Amino acid sequence: MSYTNGLDKPSDYFNTVLYTGNGTARNITTGLTTTDWVWIKRRDGTANHRLTDVVRGATNMLSSNNTNATQTHAQTVTAFGTNTFSLGTDSGSYDVNTNSQTYASWNWSAGGSASSNTDGSITSTVSANTTAGFSIVSYTGNETVSTIGHGLGVTPSMIIVKGRIAARNWIVGHHTQGWTKSAMLDETNAFSSQTHWNNTAPTSSVFTIEGGSNSNVNTNNAGYIAYCFAEKKGYSKFGSYTGNGNADGTFVYTGFKPAFFLCKDTDNSNDWVMFDNKRDSHNVVAEYLRPNLSNSANSGTNYMDFTSSGIKHRVNDTWNNGSGRNYIFMAFASNPFVTSTGIPTTAR
Repeated sequence: MSYTNGLDKPSDYFNTVLYTGNGTARNITTGLTTTDWVWIKRRDGTANHRLTDVVRGATNMLSSNNTNATQTHAQTVTAFGTNTFSLGTDSGSYDVNTNSQTYASWNWSAGGSASSNTDGSITSTVSANTTAGFSIVSYTGNETVSTIGHGLGVTPSMIIVKGRIAARNWIVGHHTQGWTKSAMLDETNAFSSQTHWNNTAPTSSVFTIEGGSNSNVNTNNAGYIAYCFAEKKGYSKFGSYTGNGNADGTFVYTGFKPAFFLCKDTDNSNDWVMFDNKRDSHNVVAEYLRPNLSNSANSGTNYMDFTSSGIKHRVNDTWNNGSGRNYIFMAFASNPFVTSTGIPTTAR
């Protein structure tokens, strides 16, 4: 449900689900209006992150921690449902449903089945949810400077692109860094001057990609997938902050009680780190995973509080709150700070 100031029920569009594998075919309930992008990571051991979406097809896996092309396995995620995704009997080769192992899945609603989009110079295939500000975009490169239709109707704040056919890095653009820079989700590198976006900011209808052979975003006849995000009040925030290197850490205002928080040091080589409200259901939030690594979850440090309106950092750590260090973040809500009823939400 939406209202003039944002979304009343963010869990219709994003939700974290924890489950334990059992090696048998089953459905995992997400509670979303449609389940269109699923990101799975084993928590209790080393395993690749597994990402699949409704545009590429359920059984087609990419891994955020490496450059591999799409890998297809019939017994991983087997289908997307209205408020579920289905798991097959995969018990180890892709590690999404191994008996007795613990998993986290992060789930987003896009627009269900995809359709052709001709807004750009390259025709794309798009599943877009304009209410939630999220679209999944598939396109084929041509090695020339091109535009790609994203279907959001508003300007994206963050875009992630991955080559599907050949080994390619995950390219991340973020509006706070400007569209002359990018970083790689599968690496620790800082944001740096790159031409992936052809030094051109996205618009309400398209984003721009560079030309040239062997590109991470536009090799001729190569397939790509892009995840595009626009801010929606009470639901999502894509911003930046500066750490203070103190246990009484920087407060980051989001305008909602967070359900998910991903951040990255923009100026130094450092891991991406991700937190959610299910692995730590109360404050302080300690368990983290790293999208660029296959490592198991770690919870050795109290990193932050999820408050009614944002993130309160609780540690001096270069991953999220180093003194004078700059960070970008992507956050999604469990509750807006104030709903259409006018009643503020409370902290955890």
